[in-house]
Amino acid sequence: MSVKPRGRQSIQSSALEETAFIAILRAADGLERKAAAMLKRYGLTSTQYNALRILRGGGPCGLACSEIGNRMMSHDPDITRLLDRLKRRGLISRRRGQKDRRIIKAFITPSGLTLLEAMDRPVERFHRQLLGRVNKERLIHLIQVLDEFQEYVCSRG
Repeated sequence: MSVKPRGRQSIQSSALEETAFIAILRAADGLERKAAAMLKRYGLTSTQYNALRILRGGGPCGLACSEIGNRMMSHDPDITRLLDRLKRRGLISRRRGQKDRRIIKAFITPSGLTLLEAMDRPVERFHRQLLGRVNKERLIHLIQVLDEFQEYVCSRG
């Protein structure tokens, strides 16, 4: 059996997994580069943007550094330094937990919320521009396949 992807030679089934793996990596790299360029206009990296969105979702109770790390789209080994940079810009604040003083929680500031609100529509347009050409059913299927793959990869350690 062979598959003929658009613009490529046919692929033997033994190389299908490798071809899919490379296609996923290349697509992710292309999306990441375009996202980085768009976010640069706001003075943010994709990791900083992700952390701000997580903190916005955390609400007024804030989140511990470990919880932010668990929710990040990509692993960042130094959440503390990431949060330091956002704090210096006035986009977040941090304080010790009231019940457990060992836990330091991060909170998005009004400035951080204002920045994200200014970005919401442009980010939505950005996503639509990149993925809007794919019909809804195919996007849903893509999400399902990637979610299934993510579950499998994460469960394997």
